[in-house]
Amino acid sequence: MALHDYLNLTMSRPPIDPASALALAVSAYREGNDYGVLLERLRAVCEQVPIEALVGAAEAYREIPEVAGPIYEYVVAHRPDDARALVILGNAYWLTGRGSEAAGEMASRAIAADPSSRGAWHLWAIAERTPRERMTRWKQVVERFPSDDLARANLGDIAASVGATEHDREARQLAIRCFEHLERTATRMEQKAALGKALETLRSWRE
Repeated sequence: MALHDYLNLTMSRPPIDPASALALAVSAYREGNDYGVLLERLRAVCEQVPIEALVGAAEAYREIPEVAGPIYEYVVAHRPDDARALVILGNAYWLTGRGSEAAGEMASRAIAADPSSRGAWHLWAIAERTPRERMTRWKQVVERFPSDDLARANLGDIAASVGATEHDREARQLAIRCFEHLERTATRMEQKAALGKALETLRSWRE
């Protein structure tokens, strides 16, 4: 097909509703489990709608990595400094088993694009393979965002793990401080109870 014929064909296509098109693609994928067909349909949607409309329609599928991944690869290709898109793509890479290197690259790019992005820093911490280094990263995130209770909970969890596996008293004390802070600020009784139990366990560990 000649280029001008292709352009004429493309320009003559009626506009599509990206939300409906994505819903149909995902529904067909769930029924047939054909990833190749899903990719073709996602690519077609990406190529036919404006980026803003695509991002809005894709919001419902952020937690489905095999859907979010291809869509946000397209978005990132057109918006290489979009921190939010980079984080979503990195998360999709992580969930589909692309590994810490791919997720970490997206996290680093997102941080460079927007140092205030908590999601980027969270992904950066998660992407670290080594437990002790992951603990160090979560500590940096908490220091950067002192009110981030999710980061503090992750720091407490990994510090408790390092404390147990490496018999590290300082890591254990770090976990205790994290959980004590969360216990003080918790608003739900079940949260306080769970944190209290975790603290009781940590305090009972032998040196």
